[in-house]
Amino acid sequence: MTDKYAVIGNPVAHSKSPQIHKMFAEQTGQDISYEAILAPLDGFSAKVTWLRNEGYKGCNVTVPFKHEAWRIGASTARALDAQAVNTLKFADGKIFGDNTDGVGLVTDIENNLNTPLKSKSILLIGAGGAAYGVLHSLLEAFPSSLVIYNRTLEKALSLKKSIELHDRFRHFSLKTVEFGKLGNAQFDVVINATSAGLTGNEIPLPSTVFAPAALAYDMMYGLETPFMRFAREQGAAVVADGLGMLVEQAAEAFFIWRNVRPKTAPVIAALRKQQ
Repeated sequence: MTDKYAVIGNPVAHSKSPQIHKMFAEQTGQDISYEAILAPLDGFSAKVTWLRNEGYKGCNVTVPFKHEAWRIGASTARALDAQAVNTLKFADGKIFGDNTDGVGLVTDIENNLNTPLKSKSILLIGAGGAAYGVLHSLLEAFPSSLVIYNRTLEKALSLKKSIELHDRFRHFSLKTVEFGKLGNAQFDVVINATSAGLTGNEIPLPSTVFAPAALAYDMMYGLETPFMRFAREQGAAVVADGLGMLVEQAAEAFFIWRNVRPKTAPVIAALRKQQ
C-alpha cells in the first residue's frame, strides 16, 4: 500500500518538494506518494488533523506555518532550537516535529560546495525565521566566529538571546551588527537568510566583506539575486543559491520518514538543468 505524504503551505503551488520526493522514491524503491496542499492561513492545524485522519504518514511544512507546526507536536532538539518545524511525522498516534533546514544548509555547504565551516568566520545576514532555522546548526559546525547582521539591531539581539539560553553555546562569542556598521570586517562565509532577493533589494555590504576564497551563499533559489551579483562583482570565490539546501533538507525529511537516505547529487543536478 502506498504511503502518503505532502507539503503544506500558503502559497504552495510553486513548491519543488513533490518533484524532489518523487525522485527520491524512484531512486530508493520506496512506495510513496507526495503532493502539495494549500492550507488556509487560519486553518493549518485543521489541515494537519485532516491529513492524519486520511492516513498520511507525515508532511513537510513551509511558510508561513513553521512556527505554528512547532506548537502542535512533540519536538526534537533541532526543532526546539529553531522554534520552528518543517517536518512532521505521524506515528503511534502522535505527531513528531523536526527541523531539517539547518542540517540541509550545512550539508550543502560542506559536502556539495566543499567548504568546511570549522574555524571559518561566518556572517549571517538576517534575523527572521530563516536565520532562526539554521543558526544552531551553523554553530554546531564549530566556526571560529559568527556575526548576525540585520537591518534592526533589536531583532539580531533577540536571535542572539535565543542562543544564549542553551548551555552548549555559552562559550561561543556571538556578535550582532546592524546594517551599515560592519566597517572593514571580512568573512570566509557570507550567508543571506533574508528575502531581499524576492523584492530585488540590495543589502548594504562593504566591498571588502568577502575574505580571500570566500563563499557567498543565498538561501533563495531559482534566481540571481542582487546579493549574488554583488558577491560576483566583489570577487567571492564561490557564489551559490539555496537549491542544494532545499534538496538536502528534503533528504533529511525523507530519512526521518523512511529510514532510508537518498542520494542528493543527481537530484540537485536534475533540478539545475530545469533552471
